[in-house]
Amino acid sequence: MVFYKFERWKILNILITGGLGFIGSHLVKFLLEKTENNLIILDNLSTGKKSNIYNLVNKENISRVEIIKETVENVDQIKLKNISKIFHLASHASPTDFRKHSLEIMMTNSIGTKKVLDIALKNNATFILASTSEIYGNPLIHPQNEDYYGNVNTLGIRACYDESKRFSETLSMIYKRDKNLDVRILRIFNTYGTNMRLNDGRVIPTFLKQALTGNPITVRGDGKQSRSLCHVSDLINGIYLISVIKNIKYNVYNIGNPEEIEIIELAEMIKKMTCSCSKIKYIEELDDEPRRRRPDINRIKDETGWSPTISLREGLKKIIPHYKEML
Repeated sequence: MVFYKFERWKILNILITGGLGFIGSHLVKFLLEKTENNLIILDNLSTGKKSNIYNLVNKENISRVEIIKETVENVDQIKLKNISKIFHLASHASPTDFRKHSLEIMMTNSIGTKKVLDIALKNNATFILASTSEIYGNPLIHPQNEDYYGNVNTLGIRACYDESKRFSETLSMIYKRDKNLDVRILRIFNTYGTNMRLNDGRVIPTFLKQALTGNPITVRGDGKQSRSLCHVSDLINGIYLISVIKNIKYNVYNIGNPEEIEIIELAEMIKKMTCSCSKIKYIEELDDEPRRRRPDINRIKDETGWSPTISLREGLKKIIPHYKEML
């Protein structure tokens, strides 16, 4: 498939960094359906794939999409004009990538974020930062609200992601306070859906792959650690609603599904729903792995009316056929 450059001065453009990745590709789909804006997708294909959006682009909208293969650290070398909004999603986010791509993650969320903020400033664009619940670390309060500062090991394996995202938030707020840039920060909690890599390392693709291939479902530690899992379609609706508020009340918003489940329960649910014969196997727990994760979403709910609508069981039903096809 060929993607054509469009005439940027005819209509305002939306820039999506990491737009070929898991969340980014779903955001592209949403924006193509809900807006008339042209979309500029910046992605270095380190985790994203063009095939993630092949089925989204047709004769009617192909002229609205431009893909630029580049890292965010080099975004200043690209001429980008008439940008009205930027969704900054670029970054490795999988725990399996934290050791392999630690320096790349740090640079993406520091130098890269600085370069993208400068693009936003030049264009007077709204800047939406995809931050993460990882900034809370292994939380000492539950559920986590936006006023909690977190409990992060700055020297641990996960710190390349945790600390670089915290830096991204701080840098974004400096641009908001000192340069009057329109900044909105979203702390995204665990999300799942199609377009996740099979070897992503996060819990749902890992368990589904193991269950569907008959391999042991590997539960770390005692399995009593909990997660709150949001279907990607719910997440995208929330991201969009935050992006279109005219007079935003807060600087940062949690976004995720407060429905909490223990990892061992999730393993048993997936085993049952896939009719798998896999055995559940307990393995060593990762360093600094959070024991509990659950977002307090009162802030985004009060301001936009958003709350997730898809239960975990319903969401798994939606994606299991997709994972069967991938194997």
